[in-house]
Amino acid sequence: MSYALIRQIRRAALVTQQFRAESTLTNLTHEDLVFRPSLAHWGKVIREAEKIVGYPTSFMNLRWLLSDEFANLAMHLRKVVDTNHPIIKTAKTLIYNEHNNQQPWGLVILLLSKAVTIGTTLQANKTTENQRVLAELTEMIRTGHYVHRGLLNISIEKQLQITDTAMFANKVAILIGDYLLVTANGMLARLKNQDLSYLISTALRDISEGEFFGERDSQNMPLPGKPMHCNKDEFLICTDTLPLDVMDTLGSPIREWTLRTLYSGGTLLGRGCQGAMLLGDQGLQEQENAYLFGCHLCLAWQAATDLQKLTSDNKEPFSLVSAPVLFALNENPDLYYVIEKGRLNVSDVDCDELKDKVLQTNAVEKTKELYYEHVSKAESHIEKFGNSQAITTIKQLIKTL
Repeated sequence: MSYALIRQIRRAALVTQQFRAESTLTNLTHEDLVFRPSLAHWGKVIREAEKIVGYPTSFMNLRWLLSDEFANLAMHLRKVVDTNHPIIKTAKTLIYNEHNNQQPWGLVILLLSKAVTIGTTLQANKTTENQRVLAELTEMIRTGHYVHRGLLNISIEKQLQITDTAMFANKVAILIGDYLLVTANGMLARLKNQDLSYLISTALRDISEGEFFGERDSQNMPLPGKPMHCNKDEFLICTDTLPLDVMDTLGSPIREWTLRTLYSGGTLLGRGCQGAMLLGDQGLQEQENAYLFGCHLCLAWQAATDLQKLTSDNKEPFSLVSAPVLFALNENPDLYYVIEKGRLNVSDVDCDELKDKVLQTNAVEKTKELYYEHVSKAESHIEKFGNSQAITTIKQLIKTL
């Protein structure tokens, strides 16, 4: 792709940076996984990690961002930069993927792979290359799903009332998401490993099933389950490949939040880590440890994200199914009347009112406890892989608060 075209894509992204979207819950999803530790500290850890794996993680996105197919889609994307379509926010994240914009899933997989790959033989180099491909395709699946979540759900009755630009933006979002998912599946097929394909397929199944779990508004935005008191409030993460257990989850804060987070990508990160061990000829126990590590790492990061969005002073929008909200609903079920205002559209919920009422409960403290619990579990699983420099760096990535 020519440098002129690259400049055009980046110029389009600059325009999107000048665009200020409305701060509503309409284009916020539980899958919008963004956490912000200290930028200086985070950048230092990322640079150290990239030195260890010998592969700048920005190259993962660069490979497909510079493809001719994606370039054509990016050119179409320029036509909708002045709209309030959620795909614009997604495009900014993809093109300007700073180190504190997205959780470095691919980098974690590469570090874990580095920890178990020994030697510089031809076979070791082939394994490392396959693990790198796995890290890339895991990121692509995650990004493709993220793009698809940015679609506007336009009813047949309203299709004639909206602009052609919004419909066009939806088509572009579908094409971009489909391109990423198809490309990732092509990369997976070229690895010619049936066991790995099966593992990643189970993660894709979980992502798909998550889109139909619980009540949703007209834009398919998740709504929390009605609070219910039950004795069972722990979600057991199993290493088998069966569908996730959905029994008695809605209305139970920890179980519902855990299941939603696993659905929205937790098992994908887990299977990516497990797949890296599979490619590295590690035993079944090591593969299961890697899966549990990936799941608990994703849960810890999500808890940190939920805390930061709710406690920040810049009125950053937060998800209605975040851990603090679910804990607050469980402590004070009367809060559910605020949620019911958004049954048709979550943007109808008074976020300021809900935030104030959530902060009056012990939800923040319970979410902190949830965070530290999953940090501890992630560390316990990663420590089983030794004390190499790669493992030490992973431990630094785990802690984000």
